[in-house]
Amino acid sequence: MLQKILIANRGEIALRITRACKALGIKTVGVYSDADKDLMHLRFVDEAVCIGAGASSESYLNIPALISAAEVTGADAIHPGYGFLSENAEFAELVENSGFTFIGPRPEHIRLMGNKVSAILAMKKAGVPTVPGSTRAVTTHNALNEAKNIGFPLIVKAAAGGGGRGMRIVERVDMLLESVQAAQRDAEMWFGDDTVYMERFLQKPRHVEVQVLGDGMGRAIHLFDRDCSLQRRHQKVIEEAPAPDLPEQARADILQACVNACELMQYRGAGTFEFLFEDDQFFFIEMNTRVQVEHPVTECITGIDIIEQQIRIAAGLGLDITQDDIKICGHAIECRINAEDPKTFMPSPGTIKYFHAPGGAGIRFDSHIYSGYSIPPYYDSMIGKLIAHAKDRPTALARLRQALDETIIDGVKTNISLHRNVILCDADFNRQAMDIHYLEKNLLKRQEYAETSASA
Repeated sequence: MLQKILIANRGEIALRITRACKALGIKTVGVYSDADKDLMHLRFVDEAVCIGAGASSESYLNIPALISAAEVTGADAIHPGYGFLSENAEFAELVENSGFTFIGPRPEHIRLMGNKVSAILAMKKAGVPTVPGSTRAVTTHNALNEAKNIGFPLIVKAAAGGGGRGMRIVERVDMLLESVQAAQRDAEMWFGDDTVYMERFLQKPRHVEVQVLGDGMGRAIHLFDRDCSLQRRHQKVIEEAPAPDLPEQARADILQACVNACELMQYRGAGTFEFLFEDDQFFFIEMNTRVQVEHPVTECITGIDIIEQQIRIAAGLGLDITQDDIKICGHAIECRINAEDPKTFMPSPGTIKYFHAPGGAGIRFDSHIYSGYSIPPYYDSMIGKLIAHAKDRPTALARLRQALDETIIDGVKTNISLHRNVILCDADFNRQAMDIHYLEKNLLKRQEYAETSASA
């Protein structure tokens, strides 16, 4: 087993990794920026190192500072968490070339899946269904021919993209070249790579993903699926597991296809296959080669500690569980709690004057905040994740409503009211899973109408 792990991240995921290490008897090193000296997990790690100024580029994205921190503290491994450098193949290579264990996939798999074009080709080879689209990089020279094969409407995406950035929906041929050029500019600006590709634009798909674990030696298992369809600007708002209303044969087929792909690649560690699901068909869109924000809902329904499994695999201990050990127990739903204005969605950094965490049967609150904590303006606005687990979806939803009522965060604005008064009050969402456009096209518009009518 590893002896000391440096946690190259901040916030709730850094605290989550710290807890997993403590449970395994592993010493921990926390890193922090000048703006983050009061982070909760720094109270519990064995050592802490300041790695730079508040801006991410000068701290959490500063590879030399992270490697140096590992060297001076005698760490033997680095856990990247999610975000920041977690899917940076160059970072993973430097970690391993410097003599440390990288708690994640091999650099070549991060690189393979980090480019959407190469990822799609790899999935086709592995027999995983993909969205009909281009099989090569799209340029203004070949865009028309590629579009004719795909058909309209289609979507142009950044090959190195993520988070909804670098996308353009194209409904007509006269929009094509301008959209390709705009997507190329966005891709270069956001990711430093102007490569784009095209896919058929599905009209009302759901976002369904599959959690996998691979031992790096050709053995892999799945931990079932999640639905992450409630999104705003391609950012997930609510996640649940298992994905409701899936045909059982379609579910079984896609789970096995993901396991087969991992075994073919000899994938190492935790990963998530993301799909669009429409008309009872799955279409691969990307693979995230890291732990996901929404991993707690999978942990709740399976009883498997995904962070612990990441550490065990990285240490060379392989998988201590088999596919037959994995059973679904109930249903779990997660709300992302953000420090933001629920009307404008603008970030709301500041000092939390008072905080009360929810409790009760089946409630889990993953967060690093506390009364008196000052939220810095430099990072993502997510400050916690509220998870409800119960025997079935209706009971989980009821527990989630209760927990949202109990959650008190004073001093900054949060999106709790969006969850409590808009999403969880919606009859359609309570009845069944919705498509990825539902939140923006229906619930947020209803919220805007209600606010306008009330003010009038």
